[in-house]
Amino acid sequence: MTDLWTTVVPLAVTTAVLPIQLAITILMLRSAGGAARAGAWISGMTIVRLLQYAVFGAVLTQATDDGLPGTSAVEGALLLVVGVVLLVSAARKAANQPDEDAPPPRWMSIVDGMSSGRAFLMGAGLVAFSPKLWAFTLGAIGAIGDAQLGPGEGWIVFAVWVALAQALHLLAWLSATLFPAEAEPVLARASLALERYSRPLVIAISLLFGAWFMVKALSAFGIPDA
Repeated sequence: MTDLWTTVVPLAVTTAVLPIQLAITILMLRSAGGAARAGAWISGMTIVRLLQYAVFGAVLTQATDDGLPGTSAVEGALLLVVGVVLLVSAARKAANQPDEDAPPPRWMSIVDGMSSGRAFLMGAGLVAFSPKLWAFTLGAIGAIGDAQLGPGEGWIVFAVWVALAQALHLLAWLSATLFPAEAEPVLARASLALERYSRPLVIAISLLFGAWFMVKALSAFGIPDA
């Protein structure tokens, strides 16, 4: 179980701190009627992730069942992909390359006035079509499958992963919904902090967890001294 959480929690953190998604959530919340729009955006992301588990949960549980203790080779391959994706992201950020996770500019320009329905589709589409988010989600699903939990336990762990992966979005949404006047200056400061610090934060998180997942992946392939 320890091996499960040392995979699931870092994957949730790497998902949670992606600056583009946070910037969109904050932009929505600071606009007129933003709480409903942001709630729909978060719901879109959530539903796609739950559908991904519904489709791939049982498949990866079977694929990772090798009858041996420790991380399976299938989960090792998934973590290897995650590790490579994170290290490449760190290199791209360090070199000031364009953010491959950024939605098309047209999306950003219409966020302020879009309907809740379009916000839902935008959240769903971002998760459904982002290769990086697919890697993170499949890594989490593979770790749950590797733990050989029961169906109910698997869903509970995945629900916890989704909540952690979207914790910053949910916290911002709850704050803006329950305490709109108090939340506005906090959201303004958060937006400025994202502009100023997102690059070093992404580089640090990507390097740290990229190396971590590479070590776990290589250990799964029997290379403990790598």
